Amino acid sequence: MAKQRMLQFVSVDKQMPAKREADQRAHDFLEIYGEFAEAKAEEQAGRCSQCGVPYCQSHCPLHNNIPDWLRMTAEGRLQEAYEVSQLTNTFPEICGRICPQDRLCEGNCVIEQSGHGTVTIGAVEKYITDTAWENGWVQPITPLTERVESVGIIGAGPGGLAAADRLRRAGVQVTVYDRYDRAGGLLTYGIPGFKLEKDIVMRRNEQLEQGGVSFVLNCNVGEDISFAEIREKHDSVLIATGVYKTRDLQAPGSGAKGIVRAIDYLTASNRKSFGDAVPEYDSGELNAEGRKVVVIGGGDTAMDCVRTAIRQGATSVKCLYRRDRANMPGSLREVQNAEEEGVVFEWLTAPKGFTGEPVSGVMVQKMRLGAPDASGRQRPEVIEGADYVEEADLVIKALGFEPEEIPSLWGTPQLEVTRWGTIKADFRSHETSMPGVFAVGDIVRGASLVVWAIRDGREAADAMIERFDAAKHGVAAE
Repeated sequence: MAKQRMLQFVSVDKQMPAKREADQRAHDFLEIYGEFAEAKAEEQAGRCSQCGVPYCQSHCPLHNNIPDWLRMTAEGRLQEAYEVSQLTNTFPEICGRICPQDRLCEGNCVIEQSGHGTVTIGAVEKYITDTAWENGWVQPITPLTERVESVGIIGAGPGGLAAADRLRRAGVQVTVYDRYDRAGGLLTYGIPGFKLEKDIVMRRNEQLEQGGVSFVLNCNVGEDISFAEIREKHDSVLIATGVYKTRDLQAPGSGAKGIVRAIDYLTASNRKSFGDAVPEYDSGELNAEGRKVVVIGGGDTAMDCVRTAIRQGATSVKCLYRRDRANMPGSLREVQNAEEEGVVFEWLTAPKGFTGEPVSGVMVQKMRLGAPDASGRQRPEVIEGADYVEEADLVIKALGFEPEEIPSLWGTPQLEVTRWGTIKADFRSHETSMPGVFAVGDIVRGASLVVWAIRDGREAADAMIERFDAAKHGVAAE
């Protein structure tokens, strides 16, 4: 059947108007692709061995019922598969696209461990939920009853949105405050569109808004509204701000023009994809087109930067990382993707300074791995006399993120933080040192994965609902 359609695709009447011909080609392609995607999803799902100890499930932060929805997919029961997948995951189509499955579920698949190649769990998860949206299986947020309790959520990233979804389905009144003009946090402005299409995120934002979640955007807590005001407005408050303070690099020449932060670079690119006016992109300041690009760092953000630079038309893209491939903190699958796209990795290298104004090169020092540090990883050591200069006219610093000093910014000295500046919160309820104030995601964990933020948000929402119910019945919540 697919071959027959392909022949029809090739033999489209050449006399038809250009638009009609293009529409016909697009229709035929989508029809053929849809059949192929369904067949591949069923084929991959059918490879699951349904092992007695599902390591894929135990290594998923959300403990998704992966074997169950794989079996249903293999049997063609896609709607049931979706219903099972969304029981444990607020945004399965997002996790299917951006989770580092090679470090989580797929990396622990028993078929992968036996050398036969993992079941592509993430791709199947994505397919199931995309199909659910196309067929109208994704139900709107319609609480059975409305509750009087109100929760204010600071931060519209994955943790905050997951909590908002859970609370609204229980009938709680929810208001989300965020500093950006669109909800989604790093899902919207940090992760490139080739990994996570922005209409996927906007669709979830619209679902939440239509379900009764109120969004207060372009709102910087501590400036536009005080934390005390938010706390006074709501019965509980959830802090889900993420971590946005960029780790800096103190080295000679680091202030030169052409040396930029990863978050600024990625945000500019994503804003451009929305059709926003981005003067820094148009001027070339945050645009890699025609540039020799060097990215410093080895995490997932660095991988997003190098792959974005390739797509923008950089003449060369190199990534400097002070350890070797085996010690990369980012996804090895992302490294492989980047290499296939033309990125060159310079392992065991670190910047010691920069040349030129604007920047014309990175002074690089070669490293070797020495004794393990406190974390157990081998500590990089400088190889004396092995320095060189790497040409660059755009340098992107992707050195990771740190928490902002929230107690100082918000005037809440009673909000306890760790020595790293992250907020202290109970690991089960996620309540902080301030009664009725909860915290989730990166602002508690440090820079981490989207899937962990989703889990935290769901757990915090459940803890709040439990507190509300207990208070209603005059008992103390555990």
